[in-house]
Amino acid sequence: MNHLPTDRVARRPLRIAMVVPPWLSVPPPGYGGLEQVVTGLVDALVDRGHAVTLFGAGREHGTSAAFVSTAPDLQYERLGESLPELAHLARVNHLVDAADFDVVHDHTTIGPLVAGRRAVPTVATVHGNPVGEYGDVLSDTDRGVGLVAISHAQRRLNPRLPWVGTVHNAMDVRGIPHKTAPSHGPVLWLARFSPDKGPDAAIRACRAAGLPLVLAGKCNEPAERRYFDQVVRPMLDDDVRVVLDADRAEALRLLVEARCLIMPIQWEEPFGMVMVEAMATGTPVVALNRGAVPELVRPGVTGVICDRPDDLPGALRAAPDLDPAACVAHVARNFTTEQIAAGYEQVYQRFTAAAARSGEVREPVRAAAR
Repeated sequence: MNHLPTDRVARRPLRIAMVVPPWLSVPPPGYGGLEQVVTGLVDALVDRGHAVTLFGAGREHGTSAAFVSTAPDLQYERLGESLPELAHLARVNHLVDAADFDVVHDHTTIGPLVAGRRAVPTVATVHGNPVGEYGDVLSDTDRGVGLVAISHAQRRLNPRLPWVGTVHNAMDVRGIPHKTAPSHGPVLWLARFSPDKGPDAAIRACRAAGLPLVLAGKCNEPAERRYFDQVVRPMLDDDVRVVLDADRAEALRLLVEARCLIMPIQWEEPFGMVMVEAMATGTPVVALNRGAVPELVRPGVTGVICDRPDDLPGALRAAPDLDPAACVAHVARNFTTEQIAAGYEQVYQRFTAAAARSGEVREPVRAAAR
């Protein structure tokens, strides 16, 4: 499902600088979709013969790449501030040299703005919605930087940006537990506590369907705690169980036990990795038709896509009729780490070749000596 030009590009080992935000480790201990995706991508690229160096913060990582830390401690406590990411990127720029790397793959928010200071071509994955203030940032991307979308729905939101590819996110399915028969357990909502993710809509839909609900949410940032206390907590009753800040093992256990995952999203979700994780465990997805949902879920096979919130209760009741094996097979066919690595490999090869032809690779901008 990764759609790239079909003309062949000579495959050669590349020296890749993989840049992640300084907030979380790779892989993350719990919530962290970006970091989980990067973990699988890095390991798959190394397996394909590429030399990958991961640039992040903190002292530890769990990938097969070489690791360079730009700060001794993870910067999660300062999430939302701009200086930690700017300092991280400034340090990366001083460490990345054309003699050592063929391409930089940047996953940070503001990386595209500072990538022009590098002597190495940069492709940057856009992990959020490229509109509003973020769209303004991306519209000022240096002409030597190529943007990669994680879904066609995301790319359609701002088609004028300098996109160079669309590569769906993926996950390492090895060792993922999965059910072999439909579950009649509770409905599961698994996300961060935010109005965009619709936990209030999940409660209303499950009550209308007469089904119990587990709300397993990330709730450790001030905005998330406020939203939970002001909106979600007053709606709770005995039919809703709350699990806060579950680690990955607990999240997978909840997914296996659930009759389905509910995704009543209230925004144009650019991907939604939790849907892939649910299907990998054999759990179907019931979602509103927003964002990338139609690219991930096969209606009537791996889930039910609803056009209106009023359609959710009936879909929740029908979800156990779907075959868990079909959900698992769908992920194995379309969202594996081998596929994401092959997709990005093509982007790297084409983009570095085009940059060399156009002369976009240039001397880095260095601070003046004092």
